[in-house]
Amino acid sequence: MLRKNIMDTNKVKLLFAPGLEVELIDRERAIKQVEELAEKGTRFPIVVFGPEGCGKTALLKQATFILRELGFEAIYIDPLHRDFIANTDTSEAVKRLAEAVPEVIGVAQVKLATLALDIMRDLISVWRKKRVAILIDEVFQAIGLDKAEIYVKSLLNLIEYPPASYDAIVSIIVTSEGITRGKIGRHLWAQLKPMWNMSKSSFEEFYEKIPGQKPPFENIWKITGGNPRMLAQLYEFK
Repeated sequence: MLRKNIMDTNKVKLLFAPGLEVELIDRERAIKQVEELAEKGTRFPIVVFGPEGCGKTALLKQATFILRELGFEAIYIDPLHRDFIANTDTSEAVKRLAEAVPEVIGVAQVKLATLALDIMRDLISVWRKKRVAILIDEVFQAIGLDKAEIYVKSLLNLIEYPPASYDAIVSIIVTSEGITRGKIGRHLWAQLKPMWNMSKSSFEEFYEKIPGQKPPFENIWKITGGNPRMLAQLYEFK
């Protein structure tokens, strides 16, 4: 049975604006879905599409900690921005990711995208891990949109034809670009899921966390439509 306090486990804090960090809120339903995925794993890679700034990265980073709490070797990789979180006791995996980050722009992105697949394979076959989670952020822009279908199929192959037995794999990709949606959707290689901006009530809770003088909430809501990144830009520009 999942722990009741799982939402509070290593709650991710994000840099909202220079000098101001905020915690992830308003994603209880999405986090619950991650917990449900952890019970059985993903039969197909999950590809989440959503507008820039709606909170996809925050959700994926939080999911990394939650999946680790649920017994997974959980690795988050953002090839485009050369970032990763390795919630694993496999030091070799961490070392390989750390070595790829300083590579020159262009090389690092492709290396990290490739490492996501390689590490997923090695966690199962070399390090004999039974519960593996690979969470990948904006990978299509990093490798080129023309390679999106091949990348998703490679993930599916690792799930369907693993190099060794496993108990559960969770494989999630999030992306802001929508060009590849049709390309990926025409195959039975992934589950496509949408993600949108915050609800009005939760966005107001988020708005209340911002210090200092602010315009009325209704004005902010009309301007941003509940997009946290747009609120951050308004805050930064005062």
